Amino acid sequence: MPFWAPYLAELGFSGAQIGELMAITLATKIIAPNVWGWLADRAGVRMPIIRLGALTALLAFAGVLFHSGYWWLAVVMMLFSFFWNAILSQFEATTLLVLGRSSHRYALVRLWGSIGFILVVAGLGWLLDRLSIQWLPWIMLVLLAGLYLSTLHVHEPLDEKPTYDGGNALLAVLRRPEVIALLLACFFMQASHGPYYAFFTLYVEAQGFSRAFAGQLWALGVVAEVMVFVLMPRLILRFGAWPLMTLTLVLTTLRWWLLATVPESMAALVLIQLLHAASYGVYHAAAISLIHLYFPGRLQGRGQALYSSLSFGLGGAVGSLTSGYLWDGVSPASVYLFATLLAGIGTAVATTGWMRRVVR
Repeated sequence: MPFWAPYLAELGFSGAQIGELMAITLATKIIAPNVWGWLADRAGVRMPIIRLGALTALLAFAGVLFHSGYWWLAVVMMLFSFFWNAILSQFEATTLLVLGRSSHRYALVRLWGSIGFILVVAGLGWLLDRLSIQWLPWIMLVLLAGLYLSTLHVHEPLDEKPTYDGGNALLAVLRRPEVIALLLACFFMQASHGPYYAFFTLYVEAQGFSRAFAGQLWALGVVAEVMVFVLMPRLILRFGAWPLMTLTLVLTTLRWWLLATVPESMAALVLIQLLHAASYGVYHAAAISLIHLYFPGRLQGRGQALYSSLSFGLGGAVGSLTSGYLWDGVSPASVYLFATLLAGIGTAVATTGWMRRVVR
């Protein structure tokens, strides 16, 4: 993700086209996780679906090698992300089922994804300053092949006995005001991240910094995220998930405002990336905890799918698409002022959900 926008820019696409292509990738999360979540809950298995998703995502992404036209890439990225989205929410559900009553320790498992991200973005930032960015698809294929091979060694949870309820229990959960507030807060949080994932590397380079430095900034943000993941089991037990969710949205609003106003300052960029500990690390662990609470048992797969589709999918797509038009039509800084507004709205929604939970 950090290097896909520079790759598309190298192919000659405009800011609006980059925003559209990034939005297509994210928009499939609106539907795909729910399709796969429904299938997993109905079939009563998750790992075969995860393995199928990993393999077909690998095959679909290989289409990038054959042509570089806009519509071709749009179709390839749509297919890739549809199958890719079979993986994450179902793997979250599998992890939480294995952990059982120790679900607050989820972050200690999730941090290994962050460690992998750190190693890759730091290494690629340095490497792509020395090699053509045209190597990026080949590197992606190697990583996707590694992902598929690793899924072959993960077993289905032995104690899961899901039953399919036809959707009635799910609708009952979705009518709860605090659940509505949670999903809306997650939407606004991830919508505010759309400009970050789509344009952060290009934005940093526009300030005169190198691609290697941009990669180091991405890595720094995830280092901060990993440190927070280690602490999250104790933080959730002590403070609760709703207060932590609300705090992260306050800090995320500050993060995007700083990025819009002082992007030329190296010290500010470092602080901005350290705030990733809150805007992703604390937020994601708190959100997963709340989803696990509100969508128990047989609803777990669809609950995780809804979280993924409404936040990373719909939210990320809206953020990426709008930021692409703002990048070309107004200014790069306006992209992050837009993100500030989205995070601010999310703060108000999360506060409402927290207060509603306290009242209940």
